[in-house]
Amino acid sequence: MKAINSCSSIILASNVNLPFYPSSTKFLPQNCPFPQISCPFFNSSQKLNFNYPIKIHPKIFTPSSISSSSSSMASSTETKPYSVLFVCLGNICRSPAAEGVFRDLVKKRGIDSNFTIDSAGTIDYHEGNPADSRMRSTAKRRGIEITSISRPIRPSDFTEFDLILAMDKSNRADILEAFENWKKRGNLPSDADKKVKLMCSYCKRHDETEVPDPYYGGQQGFEKVLDILEDACESLLDSILTETSQT
Repeated sequence: MKAINSCSSIILASNVNLPFYPSSTKFLPQNCPFPQISCPFFNSSQKLNFNYPIKIHPKIFTPSSISSSSSSMASSTETKPYSVLFVCLGNICRSPAAEGVFRDLVKKRGIDSNFTIDSAGTIDYHEGNPADSRMRSTAKRRGIEITSISRPIRPSDFTEFDLILAMDKSNRADILEAFENWKKRGNLPSDADKKVKLMCSYCKRHDETEVPDPYYGGQQGFEKVLDILEDACESLLDSILTETSQT
């Protein structure tokens, strides 16, 4: 048998006897990588003796197909967005404001696609409602949009989010109590409570240890909340970027 390489085709000049199988009208030589060839004009088991060239067309991998494969592999290893959850009591004032401030900050830096940001409350009293209109209008004057809808914290938050930030110590205690109760019922990570931190722990320009609830106060209270949150969110973002750059 002779093999002749002709550009994109390989021509095999064959002079061999091969068994014929009439049930399938195809032959396949043993221990030889020939393609299957249909021979419907034979109807009995006989030896085929043929003396004509067989062309085999090998698959050619082009640069574009290799590039496409590489892109698919790269997309499967993309970094998961860093997820942050802000929590207050009813999820209509402080935590929606924190969510709005942080969203605005990462968007201005052009890294919003690297984050998953949400907010929640420790109670469900306001579930389904938009944020307090006073909080929204105060934030809007600073160019910050608050679009969140109130929802209570849920067990899956402890697995879906990398960081859970409580607005005050009472919120933090409620979050941790809920975690302990849910941990007994489901498959929550035993150390997920370490994700829970106080928002003001990131403040640099303010001495407050808690974000005050402005719900029963005047306009000054809403301005104060935004001042604290803008300070904390800037430091928070810098901390996350430093942490993720080291991993």
